[in-house]
Amino acid sequence: MASVFRHFLLVLVFLDTNAAQPFCVPGCTCSEESFGRTLQCISVSLGKIPGNLSEEFKQVRIENSPLFELPQGSFVNMSTLEYLWLNFNNVSVIHLGALEHLLELRELRLEGNKLRSVPWTAFRATPFLKVLDLKRNKIDALPELALQFLANLTYLDLSSNRLTVVSKSVFLNWPAYQKPQQPDCGAKIISSLVVALHDNPWVCDCRLRGLVQFVKSITLPVILVNSYLICRGPLSKAGQLFHETELSTCMKPQISTPSANVTIRVGQNVTLRCLAQASPSPTIAWTYPLSMWREFDPMLGGKHLTPLLTSSTGEDTALSELAIPAAHLVDSGNYTCTASNSIGKSILVISLHVQPAQALPASDSLSIPSEGSAYIDLRVVKQTVHGILLEWLAVADTPEEEWFTLYIASDEAIRKEVVHIGPGINTYAVDDLLPGTKYEACLSLEGQPPHQGQCVVFVTGRDGVGLEARERLLHVTVVLCVVLLALPVGAYAWAAQGPCSCSKWVLHCCPHRRKAPSCPHAATPCRDGSFREHPAVCDDGEEHIDTEGDKEKEGMEDNS
Repeated sequence: MASVFRHFLLVLVFLDTNAAQPFCVPGCTCSEESFGRTLQCISVSLGKIPGNLSEEFKQVRIENSPLFELPQGSFVNMSTLEYLWLNFNNVSVIHLGALEHLLELRELRLEGNKLRSVPWTAFRATPFLKVLDLKRNKIDALPELALQFLANLTYLDLSSNRLTVVSKSVFLNWPAYQKPQQPDCGAKIISSLVVALHDNPWVCDCRLRGLVQFVKSITLPVILVNSYLICRGPLSKAGQLFHETELSTCMKPQISTPSANVTIRVGQNVTLRCLAQASPSPTIAWTYPLSMWREFDPMLGGKHLTPLLTSSTGEDTALSELAIPAAHLVDSGNYTCTASNSIGKSILVISLHVQPAQALPASDSLSIPSEGSAYIDLRVVKQTVHGILLEWLAVADTPEEEWFTLYIASDEAIRKEVVHIGPGINTYAVDDLLPGTKYEACLSLEGQPPHQGQCVVFVTGRDGVGLEARERLLHVTVVLCVVLLALPVGAYAWAAQGPCSCSKWVLHCCPHRRKAPSCPHAATPCRDGSFREHPAVCDDGEEHIDTEGDKEKEGMEDNS
């Protein structure tokens, strides 16, 4: 009887002991260490911090998991936790209240995650934190008060992040750094402050001057894990050690120019120059009367456009040149150069005066007469469902109000569509385009024929062709003529500039037209008087056509 009773007591003790063991997360291991109970979840697919963890855990280690954020209240039942290791996960977000209730936390390790920033005020909830490991993340900035709530921190690792510029105030405002500097702390034993800042892409310009000086002057009890901090930029400082580099103080840009008043005649080229000295290096931008209209695009050959070139003449000096080709009266006005950096910005105004050729003295040679007494810039700017959209800027040289005439003609019809429009910036939609047809649009002063550069020629593709066939057609067109715009249903725009004649272009391209007798060798290239000869832009010569293009053209001739 006594043995039965003893056996019954042993069963009760065993059951009671098992009942007292806290629950462990499936796939993880729980163990008793010298400092307390530990949870380890290594390579376990945890999308979030388990919410049913026991308060008895002293250490939680979750690594190599898809954990991507620490939301608010993640550790609400873990007030006794001292060691939290979350290394090599995918944590990219730490919410402001994520560390609440971790009053006893001593170590927080987040190595190898994807943090771009850290909510530094969240450490108000962890006053006894001693170790903060953030190495191998993507942190690119440190606020000046980032360390204000880490008074007991003794180890801070920010190595292998993306820090480029950090103020020395980050460390001067760190309470753990301030303690050893206080006069009454001389006789006390102060713990070493270990800081890791290496393997960051430091930009050694004036903004980093304070940190460089701070690193050079560091003495015990502050210790750098690696004191050989290296500059990554700018180019003139790349590869230098902090201890070897000398940095200037920061200053806002100071701008100068060879001439603030420039006078030229119509048709001349002019380059405006703006020299800016600043630290850090400045960026330069221009604004001018036609800045909304003239945008430099080298693909369009630079005609009637304004190229902008900026080069660095020294470590803290930038020269910007604004080139205006073949200036017209409409280019007159104030050109504003704005240089800016992180410290401030400065503005310089250059006045450009473009005078008519007849206003200059007779002794001046090489005068260039204005074309048609008007400035005209005509472009194909957009494709529409049934056609294209033309846009232009037209300004007359005379003070009287002038009207402009827009001609739109095709080689399929003798008649022309004529529109009378006032000066300024205007748009006009050309709709109901015929397939396989060449069109010409010209703009000139009313009653005057258009001059060179005042027309644009485009050709439409065929109807009822598949995408693959249209791509082959486009390729052949590119070889023969530079394509500026692809239109709906296989229509293509073509620049009317270059060495090839209009008649030669018709011989190559008119197999794309619908009518059978479309390419007689003796055909007149332009039916109408205003339908002038427009050469095409040739890439490799007018006879360079690939095999696929030849087959396509032969097939089109057979079908016609």
